[in-house]
Parts: sequence; structure tokens; C-alpha cells
Amino acid sequence: MSTAAASLAPAPPAGSFAAGFAWAFARDVRLTMRHPGEALLVVAFFALVAALFPLGVGADPQLLARIGPGVIWVCALLAAFLSLPALFAGDYADGSLEQMTLSPHPMAGWASGKIAAHWFASGLPLTLLSPLLGLQYGLDGATLLALAAALALGTPVLSLLGAACTALALGARGGGMLLALLALPLFVPVLVFGAGAAEAVAAGLSAAPHLSILGAGLIVAAMGLPAAVCAALRIALD
Repeated sequence: MSTAAASLAPAPPAGSFAAGFAWAFARDVRLTMRHPGEALLVVAFFALVAALFPLGVGADPQLLARIGPGVIWVCALLAAFLSLPALFAGDYADGSLEQMTLSPHPMAGWASGKIAAHWFASGLPLTLLSPLLGLQYGLDGATLLALAAALALGTPVLSLLGAACTALALGARGGGMLLALLALPLFVPVLVFGAGAAEAVAAGLSAAPHLSILGAGLIVAAMGLPAAVCAALRIALD
């Protein structure tokens, strides 16, 4: 019965937000699977830096447990930043971005799809890998769960903020430096509340306030930043 209902469900109409989102998301995911080197580099950077950090500070279990959430969050933030320049650069260089603006899909739809694909290829693997890396810092199960939940809420915000900054720096001279100046300060509140959620659980407190703020930030970012990305892309393409 459910199969028949699903087969009769109407597909998103051409030129709709949903159709543009689905098309761009599927397209970028396929490109990532065909050329996985960049996505693997992001994951390798995250894993190696988080794994090597204990070698530099020593093997004191109490010290590692205290700094573990913050270190993992900083590594995740830098790994997410590492993947940002390629979000629009390839399509901008080969003219695909201009062709997308001429498609029947709303710009907000396919821009949101590209941002979602970026998170799927970078933020989601970091979130899934974080509990495994947290084990070497001696974090308990509740702290690992809070860390993963904070990353699940925070990494999409990083992708949305990073997409807006990447679009603003697109085509600019010294775009990499401009991107760093724009994005990294905006990432700091996400880092503070994300690491704070796991640190609160480790201290015997509730992570709910931190996770609530991250959830609210994700809602606000998802509602407002795609429009900002579209405006920045129009400026870059003019």
C-alpha cells in the first residue's frame, strides 16, 4: 500500500525550490563520489590532527578529558573551512554557475542544494567520526553523545555561514585570505556553544542550553543565509 502511494505521489514541479534543491544536491554528491579526493582530505585532516594532538600535550587522562571536546571542535571547524573554497569555485571557473542562474529552478533552491551537499560530504563524516576520536581523550558515553549531537547541529551552520562567505569572496583577488577573514570570526560562536555542550555534560551539567542555542542558530541560518548566498552570487556573476 505504501509503495503504491509513493508511486502516485506527485514529483516536485520543474522550476520549484524542491526540484532545484534535489537536482543540485544529487549533482554535487555525484561529483564528490566521482572525485572523492577532496572529501577524503577533509576527513583525513580532521582525524590526523585530532589523533596527533594528545602526543603533543601528554597522556594525562584528566587533561585529555578536559580539553578533548574543544580540540575535536577546533579540528572539525578547520576541516570544514578547508573544504569551503571549492564550494562554488569549480562551477564559477567553468561557467556552470552562470548556466545555473539561467535554469528554471530558483537560485535559492539549487544554492541550498549545493550547501546541503557540502555538509553531506564534509560535515556529516566529521560528525560520525567524532565519537571514535573522542575515545582517545577518555570521554565517557554521555559526553560523546553530546559531542556528536552538537556537531550534528553545528556543522550545518558552519556550511551555511561558510557558503555565504565563499560567495562573497568568489572571484575576488586574494579570495582565500578574504574568506578566512570573513568566515573564521563567524565560526567562533558555533565553536563556543558546540564545545560547551560536551564540556557541560563532562562536568555533570545539562547540554540542553547549548544544544538549544545551536538548534536556534541552525533554524535562523537555514532561513536567512541562502538568500544572502544568492545575493553574493549575483554580485560575483555581474
